[in-house]
Amino acid sequence: MAVSGFVIRTSPSIFPCLKPPSPSLGHRKQVCVRPCAANTPNGDEGNKMVGKKKDGGWKIEFTGEKPLTPLLDTINYPVHMKNLSNEDLEQLAAELRADIVSKVSKTGGHLSSSLGVVELTVALHHVFNTPDDKIIWDVGHQAYPHKILTGRRSRMHTLRKTSGLAGFPKREESGHDAFGVGHSSTSISAGLGMAVARDLLGKANNVISVIGDGAMTAGQAYEAMNNAGYLDTNMIVILNDNQQVSLPTATLDGPATPVGALSKTLTKLQSSTKLRKLREAAKSITKQLGEQTHEVAAKVDGYTRGMPTNGRSCTLFEELGLYYIGPVDGHNIEDLITIFQKVKETPAPGPVLIHIITEKGKGYPPAEAAADKMHGVVKFDPTTGQQFKSKSSTLPYTRYFAESLIKEAEVDNKIVAIHAAMGGGTGLNFFQKRFPDRCFDVGIAEQHAVTFAAGLATEGLKPFCAIYSSFLQRGYDQVVHDVDLQKLPVRFAMDRAGLVGADGPTHCGAFDITYMACLPNMVVMAPSDEAELMHMIATAAAIDDRPSCFRFPRGNGVGAVLPPDNKGTPLEIGKGRILMEGHTVALLGYGSIVQNCVEAASILRSRNVFVTVADARFCKPLDTDLIRRLAKEHEILITVEEGSIGGFGSHVSHFLCLNGILDGPLKLRAMVLPDRYIDHGSPEDQIQEAGLSSKHISGTVLSLLGRQREALTLN
Repeated sequence: MAVSGFVIRTSPSIFPCLKPPSPSLGHRKQVCVRPCAANTPNGDEGNKMVGKKKDGGWKIEFTGEKPLTPLLDTINYPVHMKNLSNEDLEQLAAELRADIVSKVSKTGGHLSSSLGVVELTVALHHVFNTPDDKIIWDVGHQAYPHKILTGRRSRMHTLRKTSGLAGFPKREESGHDAFGVGHSSTSISAGLGMAVARDLLGKANNVISVIGDGAMTAGQAYEAMNNAGYLDTNMIVILNDNQQVSLPTATLDGPATPVGALSKTLTKLQSSTKLRKLREAAKSITKQLGEQTHEVAAKVDGYTRGMPTNGRSCTLFEELGLYYIGPVDGHNIEDLITIFQKVKETPAPGPVLIHIITEKGKGYPPAEAAADKMHGVVKFDPTTGQQFKSKSSTLPYTRYFAESLIKEAEVDNKIVAIHAAMGGGTGLNFFQKRFPDRCFDVGIAEQHAVTFAAGLATEGLKPFCAIYSSFLQRGYDQVVHDVDLQKLPVRFAMDRAGLVGADGPTHCGAFDITYMACLPNMVVMAPSDEAELMHMIATAAAIDDRPSCFRFPRGNGVGAVLPPDNKGTPLEIGKGRILMEGHTVALLGYGSIVQNCVEAASILRSRNVFVTVADARFCKPLDTDLIRRLAKEHEILITVEEGSIGGFGSHVSHFLCLNGILDGPLKLRAMVLPDRYIDHGSPEDQIQEAGLSSKHISGTVLSLLGRQREALTLN
């Protein structure tokens, strides 16, 4: 990314109060990282090179072998970086970038976000002193270099694996992780809370919130900045602007055009420490002289800060009460260190926003060239960037969702789709390609997405609002107040329902059954396979007198026979189906966990236990006829769902209680996710930990039949 014209130069002739701590870049020696003979097998120098190019950048030869990183090898914690020169820090950044590519190529994860903040991370840890100083990484995709520099490098091979390092900052994992993250736009709020607590407790540490331009599209970020400006509390906000307001998978053709006006405001160059001191002194004096004088001075200062630079102005952050510095080249360590040090040393109180320009995937050519910037990757070849994606005979559920919704939209021009900066994640990038004028990326703004969809529905359109189950939690008041209360026919497609593997508890869709099925007007569905998903999309499209929702899991389909041309048929509302007839025991599954019920039935059949398996399809309204029949014809009824307590099983038990069916001999059990958060890991490990595998279901059946010892021997 070219940033000429936007970089703060630290020449004393321009900013006499910003004196760089070391010689300028132009006077540096050429540095090349070479392994010492003593550090390599057989005494040869090896073939991994990290060196300076003629244009001043760094050249890294990416191979499939472990990179040689002699300087990084001496850094276990940030304290080990304090005495390094700027030249050393640039070398450290180059080695760190090579190490990240090497590590993530073997584990998979969020690659390009971390590559884009290497220099920023090095500069932050050089100037500030974590864990006393607090650094909050918004979302956390970009935290890999932070993890490496804070004592976790030796465990990076366990990243996102069972019992390994989390993919996001996590307070329990390290004291250097000031705040647990995973969802967007929380960093300024959390940082402000920490800054206010610091002041109340009489401490003097620094608080730094690092937030991307994408996360800045969420209302919470502005709420926090507004409050920070009002409280006038010392804190630093670093706006990491990589021009990726939506994920680079937003469309099939790569990154989408920024969805808001924010990117047009991030341009003004303003970083004079003297001006800031003058402004703060003037603010203090004019407050003492009287309110009218203070207001006049504030207006003059505001107009000065809002004067156009390069034809534009930068008043947004200043109007919110934050002192604005930038834009700054986020890959220039010397400039970053100079600014951080001066801001840190400035005694004047108040929040400061430092606007830096970075490039996602910086320094790794395959990521720089890729349409998706290699945002989220599986294992890959570090030489070419080619990912080793597992082959499957079926497609991801998101693709089935997109293909089916496209078929519905082809015959109904009122169908529109909305997502919150997750075109690729939800599959709506395919819908956007087919219907570009009927697909809306609202940015990371779930609250707005829901009410926007409600507004569309009032005018007779048929909005499908596709948001991850865990992300829809962020817009729940809008679901209740703006949609369900008014009985508006918004259709919610909740992806990533249930356990999600490596992304862990921040992205686990555990609660949607509970929080949607408690709403009086909501139709709540869950498909057991990809064919059922297509039928439920058709069902949602046909429901036009109330809101509806359906959940589906992360991962690929199970190979079900699809309806012709991927066009589903509307289901009868509130009617389930029996998949397998048996006796004594009935398994009533809801959603994709039905597949585990079918597998459990097969295990039990080998032990001469023949169970009935039913697919509920609907949590609201319940198929009460089906439930009555199962309760009447069986001694044992077990509900199974991949959701929290209070969900489908609770609705079934409530119905049975109200109708006196539990007054008889029926044994009722509910199998749900445990009442705790399940850490990241493989899907197989997570379902085992949750106690919802086919063997757990089989064991529950055998125990209820009095065959406890047999249940314990299942393997």
